Amino acid sequence: MTDEAAVNSVPHGEILMALVGAVHGGDASEMAAARRAVRDSMGDAAFVDACATIASFSAVVKIADGAGIPLEDFKEEATRDMRAELAINDFQS
Repeated sequence: MTDEAAVNSVPHGEILMALVGAVHGGDASEMAAARRAVRDSMGDAAFVDACATIASFSAVVKIADGAGIPLEDFKEEATRDMRAELAINDFQS
């Protein structure tokens, strides 16, 4: 959900998207604040559910990558330089 209408269509959408952004951004202080916001506004059970959902989506991507599912054209183009720099294309799938 990247557009404001989609975020606002889900209860607590802004708080949840802040958690997703913090997790993927990797900044420890942002993650702590986002975790606290979810727990304070939605409770511990919802926090666990949100974390499980984020982890699940991450796992699905890793499984697809590991299985050698082809990269979409727009992702291939957007990551070309990074993949070359890291020699990722040299790995066998």
